[in-house]
Amino acid sequence: MTARLREIPYNYTSFSDREIVLRLLGDEAWDIINTLREERRTGRSAQMLYEVLGDIWVLARNPYLLDDLLGNRKRREALIGALHHRLNAIEARRQGNTKVKRLLELATVAVDQFAAEFEQTLQLRKRVLRELSRITHRDNIQFDGLARVSHVTDATDWRVEYPFVVLHPDSEQEIAALVRACIELKLTIIPRGGGTGYTGGAVPLDKFSAVINTEKLDAISGVEHLVLPGLSQPYATIRCGAGAVTRRVMEAAENNNLVFAVDPTSADASCIGGNVSMNAGGKKAVLWGTALDNLASWRMVTPDGLWMEVERLDHNLGKIHNTATASFRISRFEMDGKTPHGAPEILDIPGSAFRKAGLGKDVTDKFLSGLPGIQKEGCDGIITSARFILHRAHQHTRTVCLEFFGQVREAVPAIVEITSLFDSRSSPPSPFSLPPSPVFLAGLEHLDERYLKAVGYAAKSKRGTRPKMILIADVVSDDADAAARAASEIVRLANLRSGEGFIAVSAEARKKFWLDRARTAAIAKHTNAFKVNEDVVIPLPRMGDYCDGVERINIELSLQNKLKLLDALDEFFAGELPLHYQDDEQLGDAELLGNRAQDARQLLAEVRVRWQWLLDNLDAPLAQIPHGLALSGEKGNPPLPQAGEGLGVR
Repeated sequence: MTARLREIPYNYTSFSDREIVLRLLGDEAWDIINTLREERRTGRSAQMLYEVLGDIWVLARNPYLLDDLLGNRKRREALIGALHHRLNAIEARRQGNTKVKRLLELATVAVDQFAAEFEQTLQLRKRVLRELSRITHRDNIQFDGLARVSHVTDATDWRVEYPFVVLHPDSEQEIAALVRACIELKLTIIPRGGGTGYTGGAVPLDKFSAVINTEKLDAISGVEHLVLPGLSQPYATIRCGAGAVTRRVMEAAENNNLVFAVDPTSADASCIGGNVSMNAGGKKAVLWGTALDNLASWRMVTPDGLWMEVERLDHNLGKIHNTATASFRISRFEMDGKTPHGAPEILDIPGSAFRKAGLGKDVTDKFLSGLPGIQKEGCDGIITSARFILHRAHQHTRTVCLEFFGQVREAVPAIVEITSLFDSRSSPPSPFSLPPSPVFLAGLEHLDERYLKAVGYAAKSKRGTRPKMILIADVVSDDADAAARAASEIVRLANLRSGEGFIAVSAEARKKFWLDRARTAAIAKHTNAFKVNEDVVIPLPRMGDYCDGVERINIELSLQNKLKLLDALDEFFAGELPLHYQDDEQLGDAELLGNRAQDARQLLAEVRVRWQWLLDNLDAPLAQIPHGLALSGEKGNPPLPQAGEGLGVR
């Protein structure tokens, strides 16, 4: 008999019946259920068992319902009584079946554990509130459903467990004591800022976890001109709390005609703590580098509840890999943040160790020679504040949007040519090198076809088709004519690569050009490898190979998934179709289905031929497509590549 995919009621989650049974009852129970299905011994009893599991599951995954039961003992007792009543009804119907008896034993244990968890939760909440309210205000300690639902995931929308408690400390000084207390309470600590990350770093994996939300730590100092350690002249800096929103810091710098270089796509919602822990960069990284290059110092709380302050010495005020040695002074303090904990240490790291050649950010190296906090995604401590250097803003900016319509492998070299245009050290030199002039490439972003489709990009070109990729660049200079000439030269480079270019001069027009970049919600629609190169995490000369390789992987995996789907559908139609419960009146398959099952299997066989041939012949030329294989969307099939492109993407 073919099992229905969803029989557990009230399951509005992405978990399948199998996953729920495994989580609540274990592997043994799932094996027993499958055995009983094969023996056709499932029916009303199976339905009642699934109702028990459905009740447990919906309450475990809905904090609002859970809060209601925690506040009403009589309602809890009535619920547990109803669950046991259903299990007793199954016992009365099992007719001596030992497999059903074992299944009931496992289900009874699950119900008893579920009942016990209510009292355990109440007691732990009281203990947590008692301990943590000595450190922060009671209102900052939240167990309610809204707080837990709001902190169950980040921008990934990946949900595993709800946090047990959410903490909103009022000040930076409270963090160390909260960390110590959470450790004593055996709570897993999850640091969180704006919740804009796409790596799942803020997603609780354990139901006994405490999310420490740093959004209240949003202080932003005025611009302060300080003489940094090892330097002789004052330089513009700004100090920010971990909860300060990136956009607010950027605006504070702009109000003083300065530039805050860290500019991730999530700038309107991301926070400074996340920028440091992720080593965020953005479009400005091409000129000023990522967070690592622009940090003067930062404070953090280590996993043992100590304070740590990291200061950059002899800052080169530019990209860190351009200095021979990057030095950092690491100072530790007791929980009060003032009493030294041991002597300061000096960490000397070769500048070249931070990035492989040609990279703006090396995402393969989280260790970064042991430098604490930066690029560790909150795994070695909680960032509480940071001081960044600021850069002088240029008087004139031109934003260039380039749309490429040819093959990606042919368009991608334009990225290298454009960066070479502004880099006299490039090798080999660009044939379009500009004469020496104070012009800089202050922003560069590559958006591929998948991203453009996800955001619903409206092409500026009149060709009527979506570009294969676009490049957006900011050209800055104190000379308006020099900026205009450089922007025109960039457009000319694009024209040689089957591209078109558009130049924005006014602030409003430039803002519109960059608008599509900020639509990060598109990543939730399609989580393939677009925008991966935001911080130049791939050597620019290899971007073409990278894009082709990723697309090849996407195609192969897509076809393999389609074939797995066909396997599952073949198995489904080969068995007894679940048109009714076994206890229902038998109407007869012939009356209900006719030849529909056979027609469906024939259609699946035809589709399998197409998809299997494509998977086996991705590199074959178009001329080798067998006669009869549907082309250009015939009969609802997706179109194959146009003549001359071939099926391969390499």
